[in-house]
Amino acid sequence: MADENQIVNNPEAEEEQTEQDINILKKIRMEKLEELKANNANPFEVMKYDVTIHNAEAKAEYEKTEAEAMAEAGDDAEALKAKLEEKRQNVRIAGRIMSWRDMGKANFIDVRDSSDRIQVYVRMNDIGADAFADFKKWDIGDIVGVEGFVFRTRKGEISIHAQKITLLSKSLLPLPEKWHGLKDQDTRYRQRYVDLIVNPDVAETFKKRSKIIATIRRYLDDQGFMEVETPMLVSNAGGAAARPFETHYNALDEDVKLRISLELYLKRLIVGGLERVYEIGRVFRNEGVDTRHNPEFTLMELYQAYTDYNGMMDLTENMFRYVANEVCGTTCVPYGDLMIDLGKPFERLTMIDAVKKYAGVDFSEVKTDEEAKKLADERHIEYEARHKRGDILNLFFEEYVEEHLVQPTFIMDHPVEISPLTKRKPSNPDYVERFELFITGREMCNAYSELNDPIDQRQRFEAQEELLKQGDDEANRIDEDFLRALEIGMPPTGGIGYGIDRLVMLLTNSSAIRDVLLFPTMKSLD
Repeated sequence: MADENQIVNNPEAEEEQTEQDINILKKIRMEKLEELKANNANPFEVMKYDVTIHNAEAKAEYEKTEAEAMAEAGDDAEALKAKLEEKRQNVRIAGRIMSWRDMGKANFIDVRDSSDRIQVYVRMNDIGADAFADFKKWDIGDIVGVEGFVFRTRKGEISIHAQKITLLSKSLLPLPEKWHGLKDQDTRYRQRYVDLIVNPDVAETFKKRSKIIATIRRYLDDQGFMEVETPMLVSNAGGAAARPFETHYNALDEDVKLRISLELYLKRLIVGGLERVYEIGRVFRNEGVDTRHNPEFTLMELYQAYTDYNGMMDLTENMFRYVANEVCGTTCVPYGDLMIDLGKPFERLTMIDAVKKYAGVDFSEVKTDEEAKKLADERHIEYEARHKRGDILNLFFEEYVEEHLVQPTFIMDHPVEISPLTKRKPSNPDYVERFELFITGREMCNAYSELNDPIDQRQRFEAQEELLKQGDDEANRIDEDFLRALEIGMPPTGGIGYGIDRLVMLLTNSSAIRDVLLFPTMKSLD
């Protein structure tokens, strides 16, 4: 075995590799690559390798074959050996060498593919002296193809007995020291490719993320929704309270923004007669980064004609339950020290009732902006001069209520001041037909009975423009084309937006949004 692999595989080497160590190891590997090229064995000229099975499947198939052979042979050891030889499974697998145990003329390596790791037994007598000599110069991290048969070792481990082994790609940089893995969070996020190699649980998180999104699509498709795509570069970034990123469109010589939501274009499609539409896509908000926020994230929005926010609540509850069952196999999912029950009916509270329950303040008795601000002063809740009674109610909610909403809870009937795109409640026009779903104290989705009155919508936009003048850089601007669409006529409609990343966090028991984003936003090191 090469000296490098003896060092990297040494369990006594407790210290992290230094930059100098890495440079030395890289130099050794570069020299090995040059030797391979000189011997007309450049691994980077290998164009393909025919894989017949993945590691996990090879193990499962062998266990099935072994069980059949044992049933046929009974207690006869010789008969069992003969049966296994008769049913011998020849395979071709490929993957990355993750560990190496040198026993002279016989070596054991662990090879990992996308499904699992499997032990490979490589013996000089089986692959030939020259091939074995070349093999001994390879390194942990190299990608190899193995042809052989599956067997169980004397220690009971299902393995592959190699009859031929091929170097498919040369790793020029060493992996993190195998006994420690990659633990530094910042490096894990910046070098996700290494994180996926050395921390198998990370790959499982992203496989589950993919399954969650596929399950959402399947559920909505079965409900008669149509998936669509809408512009990312827009002249007017509306539909949410957020600052947009801005750029310049050279071909049109025009400043444009990256979208902050999917809402306004999807509503245009409802006007156009597409009665059930949804989109899953990236949106971009020029805001801070923390455990729950990333400037670019995945949003799913859907709109359904001829229903309201009650219909959206039913759809949301059923969809969360369905996705949990399909992806996790249960509606009770662990999150940290909590067990979240998505199987029970979700609690439903108005924002006023929630604030009354947890803050002891009944905003139905608060009639003026001045009264609301006085209450905020008494509770030391900071607000801005432009804030009205409804804004203060929302500040009370954020301060006193959110942290208590651990189990699934719909918070309904928000104040009109914070809901510029939502229908007013006919029975109380100071409030709107809107809900947010909270789980583990976090907002999971936001839904409306959509405002389809173009006159009311124009007035709301004008109020938002006034807030913009007062310094609210997250306020919406008037969107004349959207108003034109509403004037054509939009049916009563329910709409909802889901943060896909937060749902993935919940169903994978991940505490930070960066753990469920393959390549989260990071500050440059330059």
